[in-house]
Amino acid sequence: MTIALGSDHAGFVLKEHLRLSLERAGHQVVDEGTHSTESCDYPNFAAPVAHDVADGRAERGVLVCGTGIGMSIAANKVAGIRAALGTGPEEVRLARAHNDANILTLGARFIEEPAADALVGVFLETAFEGGRHARRLAEIAALEDTQS
Repeated sequence: MTIALGSDHAGFVLKEHLRLSLERAGHQVVDEGTHSTESCDYPNFAAPVAHDVADGRAERGVLVCGTGIGMSIAANKVAGIRAALGTGPEEVRLARAHNDANILTLGARFIEEPAADALVGVFLETAFEGGRHARRLAEIAALEDTQS
């Protein structure tokens, strides 16, 4: 699977850990930065990851900032993106199964590496259930079509 990955300075260390973990697991990783702990603005890294996913260059995305919230807000501005903040395995499972989340956001200040690895694993392994949930996603897509 091709995974687009990005972070700001607060998420850099965790992003690097996840990049190595994903590569070791056999995934192709598109690292959209940042590449240091020097202060930077998270929208500059959320946007390329979101576009990679929305445009089909990556099947899924993972974004990391201090809380995961800023990345989620920024990524969700791109049509076709359903970014979800993950804090627990069941929450991540449901985000995939019911909402077809295509980007997982993580808060580096609130999660340890083993827990982040576990959440990313659930995110990548869980399939979208479709059915009644597909109807709801179509309603969300219709909202995107009305934005100007």
